[in-house]
Amino acid sequence: MKAVISMLNSKYIHSSLAPWCLLAGVRAYCDEKISAKVVEGTINEDHEKIVLRLVSENADVYGFSCYIWNIDSVKKIATEVKAKTGAVIVFGGPEVSYNAQEILSENETVDFVLSGEGEESFASLCTCLAENTDYSSVGGLCYRENGKIIINIPVVSEKEPVSPYCEEYFASLGGRIAYIEASRGCPFSCAFCLSGRCGGLVLYDMDRVKEEILLLAGSRAKTVKFIDRTFNAKKDRANEILRFIIDNYGKKIPHDVCFHFEIDGGTLHESTLDILRKAPTGLLQLEIGLQSFNPDTLRAVHRNPDTTKLENTITNLLRAGNIHIHADLIAGLPYENLESFRHSFNKLYSLKPDMLQLGFLKLLHGSELREKHDDFGCVFSAKAPYTVISTSWLSESDMQTIHNAEDAADRLYNSGRFRKTLDYLVNDCGFSPFDMFASFGEFTADKKNIPLDEYLGLVYNFFGSKTDAEKLRDALVCDRLSSNSSGVLPGCLKVKDARLRKIKKYLSENMQIKGKVGCAILYSENRVVYCDYKKKNPVTGNYELSYMETDL
Repeated sequence: MKAVISMLNSKYIHSSLAPWCLLAGVRAYCDEKISAKVVEGTINEDHEKIVLRLVSENADVYGFSCYIWNIDSVKKIATEVKAKTGAVIVFGGPEVSYNAQEILSENETVDFVLSGEGEESFASLCTCLAENTDYSSVGGLCYRENGKIIINIPVVSEKEPVSPYCEEYFASLGGRIAYIEASRGCPFSCAFCLSGRCGGLVLYDMDRVKEEILLLAGSRAKTVKFIDRTFNAKKDRANEILRFIIDNYGKKIPHDVCFHFEIDGGTLHESTLDILRKAPTGLLQLEIGLQSFNPDTLRAVHRNPDTTKLENTITNLLRAGNIHIHADLIAGLPYENLESFRHSFNKLYSLKPDMLQLGFLKLLHGSELREKHDDFGCVFSAKAPYTVISTSWLSESDMQTIHNAEDAADRLYNSGRFRKTLDYLVNDCGFSPFDMFASFGEFTADKKNIPLDEYLGLVYNFFGSKTDAEKLRDALVCDRLSSNSSGVLPGCLKVKDARLRKIKKYLSENMQIKGKVGCAILYSENRVVYCDYKKKNPVTGNYELSYMETDL
């Protein structure tokens, strides 16, 4: 019997461990009469091409990994595969583990839903199907029987799962982002998340973790992401893994590889902080979920309402300047109104993380907030990803304001292309960060997917009428030169000045700057800014600016 395990990623650059974990389970727990293969794709591909790829495998069983970002595509593709092959269709993954009743009721194409961890249960189901034996005892299996739907509780194993890394995995990776886990489960029980519902923390053997770190570091992947929900849940383990990575950097770990971790900043131990501060620049990235600074909100979702240590941790990490810090807020949580969210956003902005992600609450199947959404007046989309539309504290209009701010913050702040401009607008001109992004986001709401130069022109025109246009132009010039190695200014920032040719000649002959260089005159400061594009900051992604007087 042959099984195909399908995974539709959100983008090509992403890979996924789930199908490879299932493949490893089949190979570990099934006899050799049962074969399995992973077939990947993305939700942006033509569905018919994916269907043809799957059908061409001529499999007896097709398993689909289901998530909020791919479930709609998976349903359509599975229906086509079923129609063309008549094969058994199995759904599994977090998107279907807690709503198997609905999936089986509304999708005749789906024969089985596997709820919870699937390494052993998928292998057991394949064995039962191959041998035509009773499958009712397969853990987490949900199915139809005599017109009734049988639901079993999700499987949560206390065993360390088999390793997903095989020859086919590395052949398929092709330099994409690679994922690794050193543990499963989570010690916390955040009301918006599923991880705390998946049993206790299962820690993997440390020798295995270290071996897999080196395997992935040598795979040509430039980013290796730990998917542990709280990497620093066990201080000593976190410290050992970090030391191992740092000690092997430039030896068994190439210089151009970075490692990404999701941590709880509020419980980060001082010993871990010391290790992080000493890491080589650009080697590590940290994602820190704050969610809110409103203590009532944090209590409602079972988070620590004392954010003082969290603020200090972020400040200390950023001060070191060697690690890319990604911090998250979530809009739509209980007790957070627009004013409260504005406060949370502005407070986080003042800490100046490298990336400030403004997300929107998704009411996931199985999460506490979904089960209690009526208690908080949550109105949310009936379709995945189940984004909150309004709450008792945030109207639809309020949520739209936050969406506008999110779009502008992503394009202005997170892009890293407007650092000096934002500093000028906030620090010198007194703009409130949230209101600034919200108003500009509203102004550009109908201007999606436009060229960067056109977007920059919108920034100049919008804020130029509210500030000193010359100073704004100079800030934009500095940002352009430091973030774009072409060294070419867009038309709205160019000023014809005969001195520029002399300045470029001086830089080449007297400053010994060879190759491409960007330079411009800052008229509000009466000096020259220039940029040598030989070295990029691995944390900020920008090039260093230098200055000199215009008197040449």
